[in-house]
Amino acid sequence: CTAMDQVFHIRCFDCIVCHLQLQGKPFYAVDCKPYCEDCYMNTLEKCCVCTKPILDRILRATGKPYHPGCFTCVVCNTALDGIPFTVDAANQIHCIEDFHKKFAPRCSVCQEPIMPEQGMDETVRVVALDRSFHVNCYKCEDCELLLTSESEGRGCYPLDGHVLCKSCNAARVQALSSTLATNI
Repeated sequence: CTAMDQVFHIRCFDCIVCHLQLQGKPFYAVDCKPYCEDCYMNTLEKCCVCTKPILDRILRATGKPYHPGCFTCVVCNTALDGIPFTVDAANQIHCIEDFHKKFAPRCSVCQEPIMPEQGMDETVRVVALDRSFHVNCYKCEDCELLLTSESEGRGCYPLDGHVLCKSCNAARVQALSSTLATNI
């Protein structure tokens, strides 16, 4: 019989691994050596998710082989082939959005995760009094003036753990002073 541009005795044309006779059967040639279908499948890399042989394109991430369709976010199961992803401390794969939702600091006012704005890569947050805030949630607790260090008089003037603007801080200090004076 003729196979792989070589001539074989019929009994000699067998699988290089298990010696199954291959005449009239499907076989695979790897480095000019014949393999039966089962032995060939055993030579292929296995997907680390489904453990099935990878017959087509191998997607390799975090040092492991995947079928492109098996490489998914652990939260939303979106296929991440060609999509930016990240890995958590437990080596679990996340799409960027779910990673931020799960691990981003939470705003101390609205309790929502502080994530990058739509179309942006970087997160902007305010940290004050060991608490995190969205820029738009960083307001005076009394008058709701949006606080910023960029404008004169709009900075944070904390008092007893409260986030206050300059005038509300002064009003609270005045009220505390009046209360103390009347109690003495």
